[in-house]
Amino acid sequence: MTQSTAASLSRAAYLRRGLVATGSGLLKAFNANKTSWVGLGVFLIVAALAILAPWIAPYDPLDQNILFRLKPPSAEHWFGTDYYGRDTLSRILWGARISLAIGLLAIGSAMVLGTLIGMVAGYYGGRTDIIIMQIMDVLLAFPSLILGLIVVAMLGPSIANLVIAIALTAIPPFARIARAPTIAVKNREFIEAGRALGYSDTRLMFGHILPNIAPEILVMGSLWLATAIRVEASLAFIGLGVAPPTATWGGMIREGFENILDSFWLALFPSIAILIVVFALNLLGDGLRDAIDPRLRGEE
Repeated sequence: MTQSTAASLSRAAYLRRGLVATGSGLLKAFNANKTSWVGLGVFLIVAALAILAPWIAPYDPLDQNILFRLKPPSAEHWFGTDYYGRDTLSRILWGARISLAIGLLAIGSAMVLGTLIGMVAGYYGGRTDIIIMQIMDVLLAFPSLILGLIVVAMLGPSIANLVIAIALTAIPPFARIARAPTIAVKNREFIEAGRALGYSDTRLMFGHILPNIAPEILVMGSLWLATAIRVEASLAFIGLGVAPPTATWGGMIREGFENILDSFWLALFPSIAILIVVFALNLLGDGLRDAIDPRLRGEE
């Protein structure tokens, strides 16, 4: 086995060890505050409904029937029908797949990249820290919706471009939230002991620093996932989301807004779906925050 291969295996082992420690800390945080479980439970129910949409949706979301257009909620169509006679409940279930997929992909990418950028900036400091954080400050100067609008307008509305746009708006906050605790942790005694023993920077960052800052990153991730879903819905509402006839929550609200006076359910039900998901994610984030903050737990 070559030296480079051995080094790669060693780095992988350190990363796995850090992930295991992170998972253990996350479970402890969940058990410390039951609100986290409520938020997670509601979110998982919505995610399950989205995954099972092809089997539980009563109608094809694209199936049009002009004879049943703008029908109010009834036993046949629980959430009514839209202007083209499409079943609103079926479109909400299928729209959840798009909204959640875009949010999860965007925030997952932003979490990984932002955390890595913030850890590098905080760990190495000096000129590296200054250059990286100045770039992040430039991105932070743009409101998330405006920056997302600019990116989507330049690249064109598609799922991939929406993911890129939302991820780009979320990377700077993750970099910021990862940088500050990295600076604090890197000067602690166990990190100094690791350096004295000859541990590599990779081992120190992923095996020792990452598990200590992961809870804060996860709290930010749950809150920004709610933001990502709102941004996607906002972009779809102004016509920069996934192109029709694909069902998305924001697109459904936009279509319903045109008939808001006589067919209020078209905008009401997808808005409630967004409200439920955002509320669940905020419960999850608040519960995690309370669980990891010693001051809120009454600890010294």
